[in-house]
This record gives sequence, C-alpha cells and structure tokens, in this order.
Amino acid sequence: MKPTEYPAVPPPEFSRVVVAESLPGDQIVREIEASVAECRALAVRFRLEAVLCLRATVHLARLRGRESGMVRVSGTVSAEVVQACVVTMEPVPASVCESFSALFSPDITEEEADIAFDPFAAEEDQPEPMADGLIDIGELVAQHLSLALDPYPRAPGVEFSGFDDDERAGGVSPGSAAEESSSNPFGALAGLKLRQ
Repeated sequence: MKPTEYPAVPPPEFSRVVVAESLPGDQIVREIEASVAECRALAVRFRLEAVLCLRATVHLARLRGRESGMVRVSGTVSAEVVQACVVTMEPVPASVCESFSALFSPDITEEEADIAFDPFAAEEDQPEPMADGLIDIGELVAQHLSLALDPYPRAPGVEFSGFDDDERAGGVSPGSAAEESSSNPFGALAGLKLRQ
C-alpha cells in the first residue's frame, strides 16, 4: 500500500523571508512592497477585484531574558484594494491601514502552537512557530491585510433592503412554497406548516 500523498503546499504569493539568526543587532526595520504580479496573486487568493498596491513597514526585535530566542514582529500594513459590493457586485475601492504585532518562537512547532492556543490571550502574545529559524514577514503582512478587509463592502448609497413582511413573520405564500422547497432545505418545512 502506497503512503498517502498530499498535494504540495503552494508557496506564499507575497514572501519576504528573514533569517532570525542573521538579524543585525537587537532590532531592524524592513520596508517591503508587493510587485504587480504579487498583487494580482493576492487578489485571487482573497477574492478581490484588485490589489492596486501593498506595502508595509516591519520592525523585528530580538527578545532577551526568559523569552530569549523569540522575535517580536510589529508594523503597519497599507494597501489600496478594490472589492465587490455584496449587494450590486459593483467595484468598491478601499484603503487599508492597519497595525499588527506577532511573536515568533524557535521552540514551538505548528502542532504545539495549535495545542497551546489560548482564546483569552492577546493575539500578539500567542507564539507562532519559527520554522528553521525563518520568519516570512511578507506572508504575515498578507494575513493581516486579509483580516483588515471589510467583510461586507457596499457601493456608496447602496443599502440592504431587508426582508418583506411575510419573510419577517416567517410566513410563506402558498404559490411560492413548492418553488422554495426545491431550492431551500427549509422550504419543505414551510410547506408542511401551510397544510396544518
């Protein structure tokens, strides 16, 4: 029996790897910016109409004492993106400017990070694995761009009209019950309710 083969994990769209051991001094600052091709790939990943630009200022600081070996990464990500309106699908330009912070440890694996996750601790205090002493600050910036995006973008002046009175009251008109039951898993229940 052949061992289970898993598909290779694709490389990050925006990768800027820093070797922790090579950090000159206790703290450095890196300015990074995505290329046109990287912006295009990130737009596909995050299901955006476009990523027009993405840049970040990243601070990396070596920690001492009990946290010796760990690296604190903090900074600011800024981007210009185009999203799709959730109501009309029109393009919605948006600006992102977000601060972030993360802690990386060489003594923790991916599995240990998942097990040790504390939902009550601040996100920046949850150590992330530093595989082979490497920190991908580009991927970290991309992840924080994703978190900063508006999950429900709307074009200017567009509002969600809401439900009509029948829907709000939970009622269904007799003519629509059969149609809804075929497309909606709750449609059949609505039809039973009408026959009672």
